[in-house]
Amino acid sequence: MDRVILQDGRRLRFEHQKEKLRIRLPGTVAAGHQLVIEIVYRGSPRPTSSRYGGLGWEQLDDGVLVASQPTGAPSWFPCDDRPDRKAAYRFTITTASQYQVVANGRLAGVAHSGSTSTWSYVQDAPMATYLATVQIGPYQRHELPGTVPQRLVAPVRRLPAARTALAHQDAMMNLFTELFGPYPFETYTVVVTDDRLEIPIEAQGMSMFGANHMAEDWSNQRLIAHELAHQWFGNSLTLADWRDIWLHEGFACYSEWLWSPVSGNRPTDEHARTWHHRLKHQPQDLILANPGPPHLFDDWVYKRGALTLHALRRTIGDDAFFRTLRTWTADYRHGTVSTERFTKVAEATAGRDLSAFFAEWLWDERLPDLP
Repeated sequence: MDRVILQDGRRLRFEHQKEKLRIRLPGTVAAGHQLVIEIVYRGSPRPTSSRYGGLGWEQLDDGVLVASQPTGAPSWFPCDDRPDRKAAYRFTITTASQYQVVANGRLAGVAHSGSTSTWSYVQDAPMATYLATVQIGPYQRHELPGTVPQRLVAPVRRLPAARTALAHQDAMMNLFTELFGPYPFETYTVVVTDDRLEIPIEAQGMSMFGANHMAEDWSNQRLIAHELAHQWFGNSLTLADWRDIWLHEGFACYSEWLWSPVSGNRPTDEHARTWHHRLKHQPQDLILANPGPPHLFDDWVYKRGALTLHALRRTIGDDAFFRTLRTWTADYRHGTVSTERFTKVAEATAGRDLSAFFAEWLWDERLPDLP
């Protein structure tokens, strides 16, 4: 940490130890007063270690990828790294001119100076720290067709396969808009790296895929649908506490199942029955609404979360179920959500008491039978 400065230019005393920054203010600040503090820092960003592996700023073979979920944001900027601390952002990135830079929000400008270029992006919609991202690489931009502006950013040699793999993305966008409500951001960008990635990951208004994910088979097409669905469930509506991760991953997984029959694949109910059978024969030792830190990204959470939504749909009917989803995304657009808030929206929309249903599906370790 270099220095901390108040808006009026005064330097503040601070302590920076064990990833915590403590700032000493010169006096009492009145309630309601806006306090603007500039934090000046420098260094070589690198991934932060976690139980989930390295998170945040990562070097590619030729470029940079930032994927911070859940705790990697401090790997490259100082922040109050909690998902309920949403804010607007401005990014200014200077890099060698042969590279393209992509960050959240709209491109505000590019200034070239000698061998370097400075890129500016503005993200007006409130965003959680872990969703902030910068992608740098030898990329080209390609506009994709769609009512919502969509673009592909990828190395030249990856563009043909990526365009083919993303041929149905606009149909996914139309389906999800119909089922979930309007797309919550101005644009949607897909970044395809030249590297192979273990898994794709979403950021606000953006998703990142490895070259290995750009294929037409179901195992990869479902991932394209999954990351797109996160723009509603995870990015616009963001959990306040990580124990509610099913509100992100269960919804995105169920979106895969909703897309499946539209794409000519298996019916949604068939996916549900298949996964119910598989989970039924696994240990019943996790609570969906509080799986614990070691299991936040366990596939069990994804699939049981999706099964909970399918069971809710079969309990209250299609009309009430999809009205619940549209009400949910509208009422909490760009906001912070919790399991309790979702259950209240579902009960209000369905017009009935669902406490027994949610107690069984969200808080009981035993997997209930499908309705």
